[in-house]
Amino acid sequence: MRRLSLGTRLALLFAACTATVSLGAGLLFNRASEQHFVELDQQLLESRLSPFRSQLAGLKGPDQLQSRLPALRNELSHQADLALRIDGRDGAIWFASRDGLPGTPSTPGLTTLHADGVDYRSLAVSADAQTAAQLTLFLDITHHQHFLQGMQRLIWLTVGLSALTTALLGAWAARSGLRPLRQMGQVAASVSARSLTTRLPVAQMPEELAELATTVNAMLQRLDDAFQRLSAFSADIAHELRTPLSNLLTHTQVTLTRPRSLEEYREALHGNLEELLWMAQMINDMLFLAKADHGLLVPGQAALALHDDVDALLEYYAPLAEDNEVHLLREGEAVLQGDRHMLRRALSNLLDNALRFTPAGGQIRVTLEPGLRICVANTGAAIEAAALPRLFDRFYRVDPARREGSSEHAGLGLAITRSIVQAHGGSIWAECQDGWTRFVMELPETR
Repeated sequence: MRRLSLGTRLALLFAACTATVSLGAGLLFNRASEQHFVELDQQLLESRLSPFRSQLAGLKGPDQLQSRLPALRNELSHQADLALRIDGRDGAIWFASRDGLPGTPSTPGLTTLHADGVDYRSLAVSADAQTAAQLTLFLDITHHQHFLQGMQRLIWLTVGLSALTTALLGAWAARSGLRPLRQMGQVAASVSARSLTTRLPVAQMPEELAELATTVNAMLQRLDDAFQRLSAFSADIAHELRTPLSNLLTHTQVTLTRPRSLEEYREALHGNLEELLWMAQMINDMLFLAKADHGLLVPGQAALALHDDVDALLEYYAPLAEDNEVHLLREGEAVLQGDRHMLRRALSNLLDNALRFTPAGGQIRVTLEPGLRICVANTGAAIEAAALPRLFDRFYRVDPARREGSSEHAGLGLAITRSIVQAHGGSIWAECQDGWTRFVMELPETR
């Protein structure tokens, strides 16, 4: 069964509400009109009753009625729709001014009766205590009933027309009001890998949909950013893998051009092994970053004396620093909850990066500040402010024409460091000032 559209549901709801209100108002007006007529008829009958009661005062039987009939008929002639019937206490009819009148009401008072296609309002009373007759006045109210019936037909017609008109207007209003939703659908349908720049016109949206449009635009922006990063990442991977693969192919082809000694083959295999190890390391790093992107990095929680780990890393890098004439220094202490292996890898990446770009005679200083702020600073050439935020992008190099020859420098170290810090709930940024380049990590005090 096909479900009703939102516009159709709103149109039907409008029609039902209008029909209910119209019907209720019509019935209320019809009831008020009917009650008004009853009150008018009662006032009329009561006003006409007094002359008849005075003329029939002391009436004991039908034989005394003949002398009073001319006066009764004269009184009745003043109002054509009024009729009179006089009944004895035994129920016998003494006088009836019109044929076809309904029977005497069982109870005195105002009553509505129907006889021979005519509607009557009757008022039955006793003439007086000395009179042995009961007077019943009948008022022809057929025209009242016709009016009320016509009003009821008008009410039903109004209800039907109101419901139909409201349904049509509701459908038009719903269609106009839902136009922004159709625009959203069109934008969503136009989104593809080649077109992620389309945005909803938030300024033209109604207030109820402006927030949704803003959310959809933000979602499209995130998709666009993610797609751009993925495209750039794929291009960078292809670029980074092309050189070692070309080296492997060329080296292998040259080796196979002629017979060689066992030592020459061994040397060729060692050369290929270095390239393969570099490729394997880069692939492992990319897998690590992919896990970070999907929130799959779950750092361990252990109490760490971070200054001890920093001292161990400085001791490890001491020979390389001595060869490069770089002085290593650690200041401060810090204790935190975290994953020792991940944090040591992050600090190792920062130290390795600092050693590569610190000139001879320079200094690398690791500072552990209160509030779990870790700063790795090195002296050296200044980095442009526009390039600082991009240092943590994958495969990014400040000088694109520059390619490190070492198999460990694929341009992923700082990206991995940022992923580790973020997995610990912290943040990292770079700053350059007064001849120092600083990488600052802030980690939460408790986790």
